[in-house]
Amino acid sequence: MSESVPVLPPKSGGGRRNGLIAGIVVVALVVVGAIVYFATRGSSDEPAAEGSTAPTVVKLGTTDVSQPHWEILKDLAAKENIDLEIVGFSEYTQPNPALTDGDIDLNAFQHILYLADHNNNTGDDLQPIGSTLIVPLPLYSEKHTTVDEFTKGEQVAIPNDATNQARALFVLEGAGLITFTGDPKSPTPDDVDTAASTVVVRPVEASQTAGLIGDPDIAGVIVNNNFASDAGFDLDGYVYADDPSSAGAQPYINVIAARPEDVDNPVYQRIVELYHDPSVTESVVESSGGTAVIVEGYDAAKLQQVLKDTQANLKAAG
Repeated sequence: MSESVPVLPPKSGGGRRNGLIAGIVVVALVVVGAIVYFATRGSSDEPAAEGSTAPTVVKLGTTDVSQPHWEILKDLAAKENIDLEIVGFSEYTQPNPALTDGDIDLNAFQHILYLADHNNNTGDDLQPIGSTLIVPLPLYSEKHTTVDEFTKGEQVAIPNDATNQARALFVLEGAGLITFTGDPKSPTPDDVDTAASTVVVRPVEASQTAGLIGDPDIAGVIVNNNFASDAGFDLDGYVYADDPSSAGAQPYINVIAARPEDVDNPVYQRIVELYHDPSVTESVVESSGGTAVIVEGYDAAKLQQVLKDTQANLKAAG
């Protein structure tokens, strides 16, 4: 037989007081719960995942935004919590000012010689932080299949920006189609000995050269690789091209550039490393029709020294 458990009688008025206390406790718990909820929820409509951080946004400008390797690079960066935005520009003159002004964080469209000329002319100090590729600069023609077929006085369209123009003139000299009056380090059309040359150069904006391939007054066009690709050229179908592996090719190494204060930014350096992932570089070479050569072995310091030397050479050349 179990023992009876004594029960204390209720105190007078205790029910109301106990109910009040219970109510206060409930309200307090609701308030604390709300505070905890909104503190962890933040301003988002969905609760933040435990330990998650917002991706680092990096804007990279280029003139060949349609190339498939950029999507591959974006996917690789996303796996490392980097939101890489590829910003397209239609002309070479646009990405460097955009970088200087902070509209973008990096750009990848130019070789070192172009960057050197930009810095010298603007007073900017944009710096390469990584190499990408080097490609030959080809001469295309729908009228001729060899350089020997060009005749006296025929026109060849070349890019008119200072650095691509100089390289294009060297291409025509190498092909035996023009002769210089002296030994210019960075030639212009004024350095061409027209009497001793076969063709006449016609400088135009770089993005327009490809469109002149069918012009009846134009016998040939020198077209940068990205514009040739966008225009659907047979990239192996050129009449002549310079040698990207030659000793004098360093100024024509294409680079990823940043503002000087960002050259050591680890996120930007990681993007350079990801660019050299085989999945990216294989796409780059494929898109170039096999003409692009991926440049390895150049760290940021070495590229910056090449830039410094190139800027000095340009200044010395006047």
